[in-house]
Amino acid sequence: MRWIRGIVTVLLAALLIGAAALFLWLWASPPSLLKVGSGYAAKIVCSNVFLAGRDPDQVLALDVQAPGNPLLRLMRVSVDREAKRVHAALLGSFAPNDAVYRDGMGCTTAPDGVETVAAMQSPVPQGMKDAASSESLSWPEGEKVDLRADLTQIVSDPALAGPGMRAIVVVKDGRIIAETYGDGFSRESPLVGWSMTKTVTATLIGRLVQDGRMQLDAAELAPTWAGDRRREITLRQMLAMESGLAFNEDYGALADVTRMLYLTSDMAEFVASRQLENDPGTRFHYSSGDGVLMSRIWMEKAGGGEAALGYPRTALFSQLGMTSAVLEADAVGIFVGSSYMYATARDWARLGLFLAQDGMWNGNRLLPEGFVQLMGTPSAHSNGRYSQMQTWLPKAGDNSVAPDTFYMRGHDGQTIAVMPSRNLVIVRMGLTPSSLRYDPGLLFGAVAKATGVTP
Repeated sequence: MRWIRGIVTVLLAALLIGAAALFLWLWASPPSLLKVGSGYAAKIVCSNVFLAGRDPDQVLALDVQAPGNPLLRLMRVSVDREAKRVHAALLGSFAPNDAVYRDGMGCTTAPDGVETVAAMQSPVPQGMKDAASSESLSWPEGEKVDLRADLTQIVSDPALAGPGMRAIVVVKDGRIIAETYGDGFSRESPLVGWSMTKTVTATLIGRLVQDGRMQLDAAELAPTWAGDRRREITLRQMLAMESGLAFNEDYGALADVTRMLYLTSDMAEFVASRQLENDPGTRFHYSSGDGVLMSRIWMEKAGGGEAALGYPRTALFSQLGMTSAVLEADAVGIFVGSSYMYATARDWARLGLFLAQDGMWNGNRLLPEGFVQLMGTPSAHSNGRYSQMQTWLPKAGDNSVAPDTFYMRGHDGQTIAVMPSRNLVIVRMGLTPSSLRYDPGLLFGAVAKATGVTP
């Protein structure tokens, strides 16, 4: 039996050496995919703690780990409230990444270390309540709403609201007529829009077009493109997702989009370095990279620096009364215009109402005539599913909504249906992974029918 004990000893020693080597490797040179996971965990916890005031343990469990990725279940986070920083690492020790909060700019990942994050903040604070907000004034001027019992029953139906629902707001003829919230959330809860932020980026570009500071057919959008065909890409093509730039949008792997969001400090420059995959204007290719690069482009036209950082609030949010809205920036101070805006469901509804009113607010035209119409007009190469202006369109033959309907859509079930001809806006926010196969169209159809939009 002595020889058996010898074999066991050798095997145990080999296992210990192998484990030690594995831990040393994870500590000294962790795989990039692990860094993506820790960056994601740090960023989500940071934004929800410092913007939304939520408990970090709850955010880690519900928002980061619960959707099911086994890698994320091994992430541990620590929150430094004084430094406004969140640290995340695999098992608390490996593949670390950080996120940092800056006033008026939300949270950003710090893949190159917190000391490399630009020390700046928006000169015009975002996310502040205005004194004019009042329970005695009807929404959107105040907070008073006029709920309909039949619609309250519809939005409260779990089968229509969908799993993980966090907020539903229905606006008809400029007033909230139905509203409901998931457990732990309320009308005061800022919620991330994910790719609905792309439509915000388009809207900010529209404000600059209205002011004569941008043109949709402008080209030569990046200095590094001067010597090749990328200089031919126009802003209009980027807005329609037809830039031709190579960009991998696969969130389930180590791809361009995850490298950009969680491993890169200067996200816009990362996108600008991508090469042409197709001739500009010849193929639809969904790209969050284009949204980030367009943010840098419009920020330059808005004056750059503090002027650009304050522009979203002065030019849009304060105009609409979106007092909770915060557009988050990357480590070098460029807004992540593809993915990161937080706002309450009511403030998201204000944006939807603004678009339903053709870019008019309180009698003032804030967007050029015809600009919002592009949000309901198919792009040339998307088979009718995507518009010319960073929005999605109903499937062909869908008669459950108004013919001019367009959608703002984001990751994990964020959707806003805008029906301009019917003065109807439906906001649905939540944490609803696509694997659950929830279809918000059922909710939109039921609301449209109940409000007389469809038979």
